[in-house]
Amino acid sequence: MLEIIPVCIKGNIVQGDDLVEKFSSSFKEIRDGDIIIIAQKIISKQEGKIIELAKVIPSILSLGIAAQYNKDPKLVEVILSEAKRIVRLESGIIITETHHGFVCANSGVDESNLPTGFASMLPENPDLSASEFAKKISTKSGKKVAVIISDTFGRPFREGQTNVAIGVSGIKVLDDYEGKSDTFGRTLRVTKIAQIDELCGAAELVMKKLKNCPFAIIRNFDYQWSDDKIQTIIRSKQTDLFR
Repeated sequence: MLEIIPVCIKGNIVQGDDLVEKFSSSFKEIRDGDIIIIAQKIISKQEGKIIELAKVIPSILSLGIAAQYNKDPKLVEVILSEAKRIVRLESGIIITETHHGFVCANSGVDESNLPTGFASMLPENPDLSASEFAKKISTKSGKKVAVIISDTFGRPFREGQTNVAIGVSGIKVLDDYEGKSDTFGRTLRVTKIAQIDELCGAAELVMKKLKNCPFAIIRNFDYQWSDDKIQTIIRSKQTDLFR
């Protein structure tokens, strides 16, 4: 039976903290094949991807956008610094493409769960962050695990947000049904299930936003080991109808 286990920690995460130690002191029974979901925010905190807005000098472009959309120009400057390009500016919402290739609001820059006047940015290389965590867990516990870093994104055409994967290590990103037959014998041609996103969404149901549970264990999920990277799940421009 599938299990989703929240792992809460005590205290706040700061730059340089040992996340494996934080995790291990709260949850000791790791099993082979477990999937560890980690909230992006604690990765960003641990890696120092936190910025004090008072120290940011906004550009002319940031000042212009901030004035037009009633935003903090310093925050706009951070958003633009994390963006490869602006996808859309509308109704006070800034949609960008990050250097990772994610299309999301505000380049993933976020002020929640931080002291006033600070903002977090996405990890520089979430795949590497996931891989290093998986290796350290394996060394400490002797168990082989997969690791997924999750963040909260909005979705086109639907209200509300859901957690999705932004970094991955040790698990096949897509569950591909192409070439397989459905229950009526028809050959499936395009069905690929974004299983790492589904796992992140399921984990958020127990992690929540206000419980200081930045980890979750997903156990008894049948998956394939893989060296897939997060780029596997990003749709190419050639197959994207909206770019």
